[in-house]
Amino acid sequence: MALQWMLLGVVVVAEVVILLLLTAPLPRPLAQKVVDFVRQILQPGLAVVPFAIFQLLEVYWKYEHRITCTQDVCTTLERDRFQRSVFKSERNALLAIAAAFLYWLIFRVTKIQQDVLQAGEKVRRVKDE
Repeated sequence: MALQWMLLGVVVVAEVVILLLLTAPLPRPLAQKVVDFVRQILQPGLAVVPFAIFQLLEVYWKYEHRITCTQDVCTTLERDRFQRSVFKSERNALLAIAAAFLYWLIFRVTKIQQDVLQAGEKVRRVKDE
């Protein structure tokens, strides 16, 4: 059960690292290689979006079907357990949203970087002529 959330956490960390590499001021040849590498992993990486959506649906289902502890009849242990489950659900929802959002952000930044590199090549060709 917790393995899927750990996997999603690792994916989010990897997406952050990729995003940092894309936005780092690198020399043109290295930037081109980074953009090419990221473009190659974008399509297989798209699998993270349906996985994150599925995890969000699971969080929502658990939220709708959990036992609430809002009465005075609840013991301290039950109340603590309820609060921990709420915090865990919120954390998991944020993690799933972050995974999908970071994928989209990587996709857009890669497209922008590719356009910038192509424009630089066009300018260089015009100058050489």
